Amino acid sequence: MSWRVRVLASTATSSGYRLAGLTVEEVGNRADAGDRLAAAAADSGVGIILVEQRLLDAVPPAVRRAVDRRPLPIIVPIPTPNWTHAASDAESYIVELLRRAIGYRVRLQ
Repeated sequence: MSWRVRVLASTATSSGYRLAGLTVEEVGNRADAGDRLAAAAADSGVGIILVEQRLLDAVPPAVRRAVDRRPLPIIVPIPTPNWTHAASDAESYIVELLRRAIGYRVRLQ
């Protein structure tokens, strides 16, 4: 039997997983994460569930224990994107690109 992969992701990141060809269930509200995880785990054709860490942290402990007791599906946490980190490192990224291109570090002002 072949198993499917399902993704539980926020609205902001679900498009990327869809572009990769995965079945995505958007979880707009962290309070719904437990219900969505339980529903996905009840599907007998699902072998792996990828869950954003932020959503997995919001799953009630009772639901998490019930899902973890089952051999399948395997729950795989994936890091939640940190959009603010990328914006603050833009300058250092450009400086590093310039260093690689010209061979030494440039100071931007």
